[in-house]
Amino acid sequence: MDDRAAAERDPYEDWNRKVYRFNEVIDDWFLRPVAKTYRTFMPPVADRAVTNFFNNLTEIRNLANSLLQLKPESAVVATGRFTYNTIFGLGGLFDVATAFDLPERPEDFGQTLGYWGVGSGPYLMLPFMGPSNPRDFGGFMTDNLLLPSFWDLAEEPEVYAARVLQVVDKRADLIPAEGFISGDEYIFVRNAYLQRRAYLINDGRTTNDPFASDDDEDLMLEDF
Repeated sequence: MDDRAAAERDPYEDWNRKVYRFNEVIDDWFLRPVAKTYRTFMPPVADRAVTNFFNNLTEIRNLANSLLQLKPESAVVATGRFTYNTIFGLGGLFDVATAFDLPERPEDFGQTLGYWGVGSGPYLMLPFMGPSNPRDFGGFMTDNLLLPSFWDLAEEPEVYAARVLQVVDKRADLIPAEGFISGDEYIFVRNAYLQRRAYLINDGRTTNDPFASDDDEDLMLEDF
């Protein structure tokens, strides 16, 4: 790894590491035990169905950001996936769209900003939220507060219960990936996140990554 490049991309590393340790404490004492219990008692088919359901809700986000990025093909794919999975997948519980050769094309407003040339800014480790940067955090807020979403149709307190289930399900899905982590966990998570975001923004086109190392340069963890 290039130490100079790391210093430029992660100028707040000391603070970010403190936040990372704080997040680890929360994860170790609460979120991970809940997620492990969830994996223990939730049948694999039901677990997959929950993941599919929440993924299907993001197709509206994918559609909106595909249009903002002038990607008509991706917009058609998002529309088709939502239609197939909602109608034939029992409300999104089953991902039948992938079987119809319509794999998901994730798009969010952070990617939209990157597409139009907005720089990412420094790497940030946010409390409770994890890896991010100013561009992606702004994109996250826009996706969740300004763009159309089916979450707007949910009534309180059901929306909070659904959000908790979504967080637990996503954390449970990350448990198998923990075995891939090696060396300095903070650096590993940072590199995986930055590489994944670059991969998404460039639509899968590989770029020279100053953070890439021999151990993890091809790692693209989907949920970072």
